[in-house]
Formats: sequence, structure tokens, C-alpha cells
Amino acid sequence: MYQINYDQPVHVHFMGIGGISMSGLAAVLLKRGFTVSGSDARKSPLTEWLSGLGASVSFPQSAGNIKDGIDVVVYTAAIHPDNPEFQAAQAKGIPMLTRAELLGQLMRNYPTSVAVSGTHGKTTTTSMLSHIMMKCELDPTISVGGMLPSIGGNVRIGASEYFLTEACEYTNSFLSLFPTLAIVLNIDADHLDFFKDLDDIRHSFRQFSEQIPAEGALVINAEIPRFDELTAGLACRVVSFGVGCGEYQAVNISYNELGCGSFDLKRGDEILGRFSLSVPGRHNISNACAALAAGFLLGLPADAMAAGLSEFKGTDRRFQKKGEIGGVTIIDDYAHHPTEIRVTLEAAKKLPYRQVWCVFQPHTYTRTKALMDDFVKALSIADKVVLADIYAARETDTLGINSDQLRQKLADLGKEAWYFPTFDEIETFLLGHCAPGDLLITMGAGDVVKIGEKILGL
Repeated sequence: MYQINYDQPVHVHFMGIGGISMSGLAAVLLKRGFTVSGSDARKSPLTEWLSGLGASVSFPQSAGNIKDGIDVVVYTAAIHPDNPEFQAAQAKGIPMLTRAELLGQLMRNYPTSVAVSGTHGKTTTTSMLSHIMMKCELDPTISVGGMLPSIGGNVRIGASEYFLTEACEYTNSFLSLFPTLAIVLNIDADHLDFFKDLDDIRHSFRQFSEQIPAEGALVINAEIPRFDELTAGLACRVVSFGVGCGEYQAVNISYNELGCGSFDLKRGDEILGRFSLSVPGRHNISNACAALAAGFLLGLPADAMAAGLSEFKGTDRRFQKKGEIGGVTIIDDYAHHPTEIRVTLEAAKKLPYRQVWCVFQPHTYTRTKALMDDFVKALSIADKVVLADIYAARETDTLGINSDQLRQKLADLGKEAWYFPTFDEIETFLLGHCAPGDLLITMGAGDVVKIGEKILGL
């Protein structure tokens, strides 16, 4: 595999440079003195930002963008072998790396690299740890899978030995990473268009953990079923965390009127400190435990970590307040798996609202089919459910699955649920039925956020 060495800057070309993750990695290389070019289908704020940093960005993608002098090409999973740039790079014999392989290469240039993995909570926990590391003045380089206000985007470029990133399991991309410290937040059945089943997913997380060096450490949730199968015989140190369990555990938990938790972190018989969050829900207490366990392994002081955590107000599309209109509060959330939906709605139900409305846009046909009954159970926590069409993402409809099937199953449980095929119909319905004191959550990994934004006039 082509090796990226910060001491030997080269010309790197990004196919799909405008993506949230690709743009961040391109920015890191630009700041390190690399020559960066790239292409995308259209201009965007991210491509404009990269151009301002010195990247040469072309539109659209074409074979002519693969010019002489390019040393290595980076591409995303969205780029297929019939792509003209892909074919041109192959014809020229230019070394090629996937986005995940490049990320792994970048990490090798940092003595301390931290990777946050798990089916749920990666972006939030990476963001929590970002706040902790910055508050402790570690000056880390950060790559996060969402827009984090405190770093002004999805990447922060530091000048220290510390690198922090998310590690995604989809298509086993995290097996290209080699962290010195890794976090496993949870393991759930998801991405079943790639993985065979839950055991297949667990096998991949075990492989990921095995890549941690002997002098490194794994921070893993003690609540994961059959925990020992994932950790037995690992060469690295294993540290567990959990809400009321594990080596680092949250105890003496309380919640404020906004559902944000405070807790003592306990290790053995010792209380390490009291920590208060500015994001709601039990799941975020668990995420905070993971971030704190990693922080203690890095030797960080408890008081500074507490301050960093309290300053974290969330990332874009993670229980993000979009505004209020007519006495109705509108929140947007990225949840698109039953577990994520459940914890988000449980947190919402603890808040002082008259009713919780959930506008849900299912994400991919395979996920909706495989987890249909789990979706129904999770969505039933809301008082009212409105369903949008399935967001296809990378798929086509070959399974005969649709959102009205979800509506019918919810109705069978006695839950008030509606399905509308267009956003305009959903917006009209909500304007006529939501009442002052209600909480409206737009939920999903697609473009459902547009509904709340249009209602608010954003």
C-alpha cells in the first residue's frame, strides 16, 4: 500500500473531494504542505473552502482531471470502477487509496491516535472527546463525521502528536485504521446490505480491536452482550466502561429539567469526579463515560475534562434545536437505526412538552426490511408518528418495502401514525395538527431535516 509520510509531501488527488470526510482529510494534507487536487459533481461550500486553502478543484469528474504529476489518488465508496477518473488513474498506473486507507495512513504519522467506533454514537463521542482534548490543551488534529461548532466544521488541524477520528464499520473500512487507542461504544445489527448478520459484525469489531498494538488500549462498553468474546486474548490493555457497570462507571445519576445528565464517575472504590452534560439522555451518559475513560488513559485531569464536557452542546443533526414556531419546538436528529430512535425518543419524552411528534424518514430499503419490527417498537415511543418515503441512498427498491407498511404496523399497535409521499404534504399536515407546547422531531439520515427548516422559514 502507498505510504503517506508527512516529511515527504506529494501530490494527492481526491475523487469526490466535496464529501464531509474527504474534504477534512484534504484540508489536513494541505496544511501539511501537500499539493492537493480533486473533483466533484458540483460546487459546494466545502469545495469553496478547500479552494480557499489552496486546493485545485475541478467540476465535474472527468478523465482529463487525472493529470501528470499526481502521485496518489484517493476515492470514496461512491466512486465505481466505471468512473472516468478511476479508469484514467488505473490506466496511468497511479497508486490508489480508499478514503479509509488514507485515513489509516495519516494516523500512522501521529504517536497517539484515537479512533472512536461503534454502531451508534461515534460522532457525538468523538465530539465529546474533542472538547476534552482541546480543554486540556493537547492541540489535537480532529476528523469528525459531522459539523462541530467548536472547531468550525468537521476538521481541526493541530500541531501536536494527537490525532482523533471516527472509525466506521461499514464495508469494514475501520480495518484500514491502526489506532493506538480505540473505543467501541456498542455493537448492533446494522448495514445488513454488507454484513451477513450480527455475528459477522461482531467478528469485524474483534478484528478491529486486534489491530491495536500491545502498548495501546481498547476502551469498550461493558454492556455489550458476550463482552468476553470481543476482548479475550487481545494483546493490548482492555478497559471497560458503562452506566452502572465496568471499570469506569457512571453512578449517582440525576437529570435536569432538559433531560441532561449529571453523574459521578467511579473506578473501583474511587470517585474520580462529578460530570455534568449539556446534551440529554442516558445514551449520552454512556458516551461521556467512554470519552472520560479514554481521557484518563491519556493522563488528563478530571477538572479540565469536566469543563470540556459541560461545554459540549452537541453537533449538527444530533438532537439539534432548529427553532420554535407557534409554540412548537422543532428538533432535528440523525437517528436512523431502531436503537438510536429509541434512545432519542426516550430522552425526548422526559422533556416538559405536551406531545412528542416524530417525523421519520427510513434510510435504505435493506435496513427497513431487516429491522421492520424493531423500527415499529422504537417509533411507538412517540405520541404521534408521521412517515416519509424511504430514503434510498445507495440502493434501489427491489424488496417491495415502503413506509406505509411501517404506518400499518404502528396502527396495529394502536399508535396514531400517518404516511405522506411528499414533504409538502407532511408540512401541511403538521401545520394543521401540531399545537403549542408540542415537540416536533424530524428524524433520519436523509434529507428529512428540510421539513422542519421549511416550516421555520430557514
